[in-house]
Amino acid sequence: MSSSSAFTALMRSDITTRTAAAAASENPIKARLRSGETLYGLFLMTFSPTLAEIAGLAGYDFVVIDMEHGHGGISEALPCLHALAATNTPAILRLPENSATWAKKALDLGPQGLMFPLVHDPESAKRAVSYCRYPPAGTRGAAHPVIRASKYGLDGDYVVNSERDLFIMCQVESAEAVKKVGVISAVDGVDCVMMGPLDLSADMGYLTDPAHPKVKEMMADAEEAVLGRIRSRGSGAYLGGFAVGNDDGLGPAEMRSRGYHMVCGAVDVGLFRDGVVRDVNKFKEAHKMSP
Repeated sequence: MSSSSAFTALMRSDITTRTAAAAASENPIKARLRSGETLYGLFLMTFSPTLAEIAGLAGYDFVVIDMEHGHGGISEALPCLHALAATNTPAILRLPENSATWAKKALDLGPQGLMFPLVHDPESAKRAVSYCRYPPAGTRGAAHPVIRASKYGLDGDYVVNSERDLFIMCQVESAEAVKKVGVISAVDGVDCVMMGPLDLSADMGYLTDPAHPKVKEMMADAEEAVLGRIRSRGSGAYLGGFAVGNDDGLGPAEMRSRGYHMVCGAVDVGLFRDGVVRDVNKFKEAHKMSP
């Protein structure tokens, strides 16, 4: 065998070995939640690969790339997925809508999870799950030989493991959804119910007051429905949520103490905004005090 042929054979063997190891590994989000950990994540709205990389290096347990409220779409999300993969940080893509088209394009990029917005009932949760599964279990389009999710066809077990590995999150953001949250959390394939306090407060007529007592009461009812099912039946979706920034809202520490399994404590835009405001004010205050 020539040296070039030997090198080619070695490279193929190495690819096969690494692909098998990757295919055998479990989604780290699922594994850590199953072990009882509470995961802390960041929302990325800038679509900046640099900020994504910094977030991963800083130690966030997961990063949600927000295609619902952020300016970017599939093309802008891909460099952020590359940056997060380099830091071994799980990436979740938040879709603009609960649709087969958006789910298909997002899944083919190979994130560790998808977040579906505005899931109001178990039927819409079932549709979300179906978009993530290949026929006959679902309706996902097949391009597995060439997509990033399958390592461009190098992961021969992708089709077999894709359903097991993907983490599916359904957002509960309306009074209607809260009333049905227990049934939503029981839908096969839904891994996490993600509470949306801002949209819920808006739906209830308290757009600028997510800490209103009636909103907090409804949030507590939803939390109990999800966590109570886990306690009583030992099964069901995990509970996730967004921290509310105002003083009397639900902060990350309180969310953890209340039983949330996944906590989103900040948004990259908000962190940068707060940081630069502090920096500018610090300079101006120092200037006022100087002789």
